Amino acid sequence: MTPYARAHWTDYNDAQRTREVRPLCREVLALAGPGEGRTAIDLGCGLGRETDALLRAGYRTHAVDMHPDTEAKVLAHTRAADHPRLTVQSVPFGLLRALPHAHLVYAGYSLPYCAAADFDRVWALVRRALRPGGWLAVNLFGEHDSYAGSSSGTFLTRTQVEESLAGLEVVRLDEEDADGDSFGGPKHWHLFDIIARRPQR
Repeated sequence: MTPYARAHWTDYNDAQRTREVRPLCREVLALAGPGEGRTAIDLGCGLGRETDALLRAGYRTHAVDMHPDTEAKVLAHTRAADHPRLTVQSVPFGLLRALPHAHLVYAGYSLPYCAAADFDRVWALVRRALRPGGWLAVNLFGEHDSYAGSSSGTFLTRTQVEESLAGLEVVRLDEEDADGDSFGGPKHWHLFDIIARRPQR
């Protein structure tokens, strides 16, 4: 996986305008229940499809993405009535230093693009952000993924994934290791779909 130019991610995000909210986001929202003023984080928010879903569910939502125009894009693709509950941070994962405390953290197909040298620090930020009882929904890439071997991303063994979830209540840990399609064309996916929860105590 070579580092993509900004134009690639612009094209990718523009192609997301009409897609459905990702199943993992819908699932964790069903488990976590209505926001009712609680806080959510959308890491790697892109155009804001899942940000919009979090806002519509009633969450105060903090959206994070690396592109300088993230705020404008997200504001354009969410309801104006929800904007008072929205904050947007334009920062690459490598420069991310803090996250607000949250009752739900969603990271859809984004953290695998965090450089391996930064991943442990960013993952620690995510875990510290979770309030007691808070929910985590994340996709991570495995070692067999066709993008593996590049220094620009993070690819984990199942053991590493399980270790990264230590101390959390794992609700779902599904592994996919198969050929499939992607925005960039055919590829081999090695993917972990995860839903976990920080214990109440």
